[in-house]
Amino acid sequence: MTRTGALPSIAVLGSINVDTVFRVGELPAPGETVLADDRMTFLGGKGANQAVAAARLGADVTVIGTVGDDADGAFALARLRAAGVRTDLVARATDARTGTAAVAVDAAAENAIVVHPGANDRVTLPHRMPDVDVLLCQLEVDPAVVDAAVARADGFVVVNAAPARRLDPATLDRADLVVVNELEWAALPELARCRRVVVTAGSEGAALVEHGERVLRVPAVRTAARNTVGAGDAFTAAVTIGFAIGLDPAEALATAAQVGASAVAQEASQPDLDPFDTQRSRALAAAVV
Repeated sequence: MTRTGALPSIAVLGSINVDTVFRVGELPAPGETVLADDRMTFLGGKGANQAVAAARLGADVTVIGTVGDDADGAFALARLRAAGVRTDLVARATDARTGTAAVAVDAAAENAIVVHPGANDRVTLPHRMPDVDVLLCQLEVDPAVVDAAVARADGFVVVNAAPARRLDPATLDRADLVVVNELEWAALPELARCRRVVVTAGSEGAALVEHGERVLRVPAVRTAARNTVGAGDAFTAAVTIGFAIGLDPAEALATAAQVGASAVAQEASQPDLDPFDTQRSRALAAAVV
């Protein structure tokens, strides 16, 4: 862990997509066609979302991933750099297109997503892993690559087990923190072996589970939702920082809940975020009230 108060350096291993977001009145039923009120293009993918969120919160972030040698890849790299994320370890595949996603978001901020992984299926580890405080991984890339990265990690290790896919038991034993939502928690009973798991439940808040036992629960921060697509990734970036710097678990979860609320209130899948210390202060002030 880093010393409390100093934000960590983070390597994020994960997916990089270009998202096309359609704003609709209602999500289409099977076989139904609906007309969109608006269409927007954003950088997306869990890896990119979490990397950008961590950088905007103030961490020093490097992303490890793969994009295609195409216009979408150039767009993704430009957006990552604009957010302050280091892209030296992003490869460009010549045999696959950049990952893409089509996202429909309705008036209640519910969504339906179709993803084409593309170059995310080509992700491999660099010959030399970056010297960082934290490794943060998700499972939109080959779980075997995640297993290999965790085995080589020296620092604090966080695994966002989303989508729910099987990992080597050694990876779960090594992880300092696992982050999942309720559905992923139910789908992966082996997570009960982990020392610390944060289980998110959307508007119902989040819980901390240690060795299968729930030890803490914090409520969600109420806000008017605009787009829930990137909220979980912003939460994951924030809870990673909170635990990595040694915050009390209740404070780490409350700060992450504050960040998640800030994210869900915005249109973009990679929303603007105030610095981590500002979010932490808001969470502390709310707790006092």
